[in-house]
Amino acid sequence: MGSGPLPRGSGLSLSPNHGPRRNGARPELVVIHFTAMQTAEAAQARLCDPAAEVSAHWLISETGQTTQLVDEDRRAWHAGAGEWGGRDDVNSRSIGIELANDGRSPFPEPQMTALERLLKAILTRWGIPPAGVIGHSDMAPGRKMDPGPRFDWRRLALQGLSVWPVPAPAGDFAADLHAFGFPDHPHLLEVFRLRFRPWADGPLDETDRALAAGLDAAAGRA
Repeated sequence: MGSGPLPRGSGLSLSPNHGPRRNGARPELVVIHFTAMQTAEAAQARLCDPAAEVSAHWLISETGQTTQLVDEDRRAWHAGAGEWGGRDDVNSRSIGIELANDGRSPFPEPQMTALERLLKAILTRWGIPPAGVIGHSDMAPGRKMDPGPRFDWRRLALQGLSVWPVPAPAGDFAADLHAFGFPDHPHLLEVFRLRFRPWADGPLDETDRALAAGLDAAAGRA
């Protein structure tokens, strides 16, 4: 498989774990994951195993090898339970990208470069805005933590491939996160910091509140 993104609707699905998108849904989100496995080969084997009942549209190895596992027109089984923007069945509304990573290691430069190339193609192909690029942890707080604290969200935002907030006058922290898309959950502060302040600890503070208040502007909705 080549390293360039394949065209939408190619009909290629190496994994049998997929189905039709429900209720006429089309991709409006991209969900980024890490595989939490030792190698990309092991991850691909699992994502293509019918007994595992999991899959993703794309897998990117540590060296940047980019493999399409499920056609983008199809509903891959990557997001599981959770919601974004007040709506569930994220699988029907999203494209899933798995990054080969054990959950602890940095993401290598070739992998990040390949991810950026793929994201540019997907966002253009489907008209998805940068705010639609989210982490698995964002939509499933308390259940998932990928792509984790070592993932460079700001790098993507600087290229228009995600968003990064500029502090704004602090408001209602939870309300600001819900307006952006985060679900209501007791672990909301943890999941917010996992993405935007992974080095922070302690109780909710004014920096958290100011960054949360800046999310609407970052998403182009202010």
